[in-house]
Amino acid sequence: MLWFLLLLMACAVAGVTCCRLCLATVRAAAVDRARERGRGHRLTVYEAAFLSGGPYRVADVALVSMARQRRLLLAHTGWATVVDPRGRDDLERSVLGAIGPEGQSRIGPIRAATAAAEPVRALSERLVADGLAVPESARSTVAGAVRQVRGALVAVLVLGAVALLAPGQDVPGGPGQVLAWFALPLTLTVSCLLIARVEVHPYTRWASPSGQRLLGGLKLGSTEGDDRTYLTAVAVGGVAAARDPGLLSAFTQRGH
Repeated sequence: MLWFLLLLMACAVAGVTCCRLCLATVRAAAVDRARERGRGHRLTVYEAAFLSGGPYRVADVALVSMARQRRLLLAHTGWATVVDPRGRDDLERSVLGAIGPEGQSRIGPIRAATAAAEPVRALSERLVADGLAVPESARSTVAGAVRQVRGALVAVLVLGAVALLAPGQDVPGGPGQVLAWFALPLTLTVSCLLIARVEVHPYTRWASPSGQRLLGGLKLGSTEGDDRTYLTAVAVGGVAAARDPGLLSAFTQRGH
């Protein structure tokens, strides 16, 4: 009866992980409903950047904004040079502090330091409090639960294969009976992942459903327009949305 013990193990793994995913999803949805106070809120460029791409996107917008105003030079080699050492807000001061007193640094370290700075953390906390961003705890819990269900799917397949290939098995109905029983936990895990793909996926992003609705209402327009339109396009779509080969080259060189 080895196959029956393996079946019990498969059912237990599938059941526990699927229950954890369901609970994590319910809690994430409850957080969003409890904190949904974003109606009528007009997103700033930095807020749109965080909701679209997280802390690093905020750093990118700050760098692009300073470069567009000729206060920072972003070379295609991946270096940033300070032209105007006066920051106009906390984020710009974080960028200047990350560059250092020499006035020149690679873009990669600047992005990392700015993304981890206090102004970005404060922005994140404010968006979470307004119900527009997903709390880190909810985002990591749901993502972890999805990974566990994927692992359970693999475990069910492995246990089913062992049950079929184990020697000396006397199963009424033959291998087809074993497959039929293992199809139950397999169907459970696959169905849970499919549902998660539709229902859970929005909660794994930076923006909550409330934040996503505000992002959907932004008018992007052309990147050749005014500064806010230009920066909004970068905030939502990343540096590539600026359609500037020199700017894109500067950011793609950051890791070298």
